[in-house]
Amino acid sequence: MKIYSIPKRLKTIIFDIDGTLYTSAAYVFEQVDAQVRHLAHIRGRPEDEVRKEIFEYRKRWAGEHQGKKISLGNALTAFGIPIEESIRWRETLLAPEKYLEADPRLATVLEKLAQKYRLVCVTNNPVAAARRTLDVLGVSAQLPDIIGLDTCMKSKPAPEMLQLAARMTGAEPDECLSVGDRYDIDLALPLEMGMGAVLVSGVEEVYSLAEIL
Repeated sequence: MKIYSIPKRLKTIIFDIDGTLYTSAAYVFEQVDAQVRHLAHIRGRPEDEVRKEIFEYRKRWAGEHQGKKISLGNALTAFGIPIEESIRWRETLLAPEKYLEADPRLATVLEKLAQKYRLVCVTNNPVAAARRTLDVLGVSAQLPDIIGLDTCMKSKPAPEMLQLAARMTGAEPDECLSVGDRYDIDLALPLEMGMGAVLVSGVEEVYSLAEIL
């Protein structure tokens, strides 16, 4: 865990979901690769070829933007796949129940945090797909609010998603804390907006969040 800053008057915690509220390299990979395979299928091209092209594009983009990373949704727009199409793909292709299971410890931690703070998820998956993930993890009751790819029609990092998270929880940006596993996607923009930020490597580090705060 790396703590960049924690607001003095913390009201809202903004959680990323994938790679943050669970630790499963296999499912994190599958969410990307399922879409790559689908793109290859609809265009009648070899999967390895399309996989390499997307990898090279994201690598080139990072080189042109001081090493920052680009989300898959934003990268796919360069291949002619609009956000609306990415939403439909994710709603049908993702299957969290094949990779994840209930996490009672996470539920307990979130319940404790919810007693003091408003909790909201901001994710690059559509709301319905994200809700399925939270259902499988057994934490939907603790995380009733999700801002997804189809909420603002934006892929993180996007200020609209963070601004909405603050508004819907009745907080100012400097009263919000963003928690995620990718600095460029989950934390860099919140920090620019005056929010706090905590980088985690997986759910195991989220377990200790209540004690730290």
